[in-house]
Amino acid sequence: MSYLNPRFSGSDADLYMTSDEGNEYQRLVRVHLADGTANVVNTEPWDVESFAVSGDGKRIAYVTNENGISTLHVIDASGHAVVVPPMPKGLITDLQWRPDGHVIGFDLETARAPLDVYSVDVEVHALMRWTESETGGLNAAQNAEPELVTLKSFDGTTISAFVYRPDAARHPGKRPVVLIIHGGPEDQSRPWFQNRLNYWINELGIALVYPNVRGSLGYGKTFLALDNKMKREDTIKDIGAILDWIGTDPRLDAGRIGVYGPSYGGYMTLATMTHYNDRIRAAIEAVGISNFVTFLENTSGYRKDLRRVEYGDERIPAEREFLTRVSPLTSASKISKPLLVVAGDKDPRVPASEGRQIVKAVRANGGPVWWLLAKDEGHGFVKKPNRDFQTLAMTEFWQEFLLK
Repeated sequence: MSYLNPRFSGSDADLYMTSDEGNEYQRLVRVHLADGTANVVNTEPWDVESFAVSGDGKRIAYVTNENGISTLHVIDASGHAVVVPPMPKGLITDLQWRPDGHVIGFDLETARAPLDVYSVDVEVHALMRWTESETGGLNAAQNAEPELVTLKSFDGTTISAFVYRPDAARHPGKRPVVLIIHGGPEDQSRPWFQNRLNYWINELGIALVYPNVRGSLGYGKTFLALDNKMKREDTIKDIGAILDWIGTDPRLDAGRIGVYGPSYGGYMTLATMTHYNDRIRAAIEAVGISNFVTFLENTSGYRKDLRRVEYGDERIPAEREFLTRVSPLTSASKISKPLLVVAGDKDPRVPASEGRQIVKAVRANGGPVWWLLAKDEGHGFVKKPNRDFQTLAMTEFWQEFLLK
């Protein structure tokens, strides 16, 4: 269990915090300091990500992560809901009350803007946008709004995905798809600004699908643990369910599906290729794990034990055998479709050797393999010239192997 972000009420008689004690989710809790009694404030079955108490203690604003989408709630000190106006779908952060206690300000990132400052006047139920983020002269209004899709996986577990579709007027007919699988593995795809990838949507006409498979944050502690150790490949079956769903959508082309993932998503990308090679047209993996055993042996010392809790302990024979068996490198002979591998030569998390060994193994199968190594980068490219080169390389890769 955890207790996060404690802060006093306006009168200092109560202490607010979030806690998952006795529950799947982080809930907002109020502790009365005089007698130590604790009460749960919110009722939503989702994580409370942030909250703010007004200076006079009369109102509390909090944000829940509801299937990846931030939802703003405001209640008064007695727990009664205060109506807030509808707002764009996205991520809400940095809640701040104005001293008068009836205006709450916050940052909001959406698919159409990187980050802007908004406020809500809770007395007149008015939403105000204060800034217009820089988008380099591009028309942000043309950027796709994400569609949330939920579906059942192989064992009945509910999983979800955000889908960004190109403008049907500009790009008619069934659209090619790129699955983008988040890293972590304890991370979550959310409806954030697509940045450079808007080019794939708006100009190349590619639909982007961001799955949140088991093991993702935001869906409760049980869901988060569903991929641990010996349950690792259940996440790949979830990807299979996403592929099945794509086949039922008349606006998507199940014959032109690519996969892309960074870090742990790189492992997921390679594993997707070893399990569903015949259903995937091409794949890009960046700074990903190709062999769990060599990864655990070669990652930086400070990370080894933390990662063993999640993946398994390569020093235990039974777990080493399992880790070897589920590693993409072991089944690399099954990958025959085009593959682009990206790595940083100074990566302290996932050594570049993970990329080198999968490139060597897949090239032996005779399929096209592109290898992009930055000698001055670590776990992901951060220098602008390198990021530009990577984006151009990935774009050219999709044009060559997904769109033709």
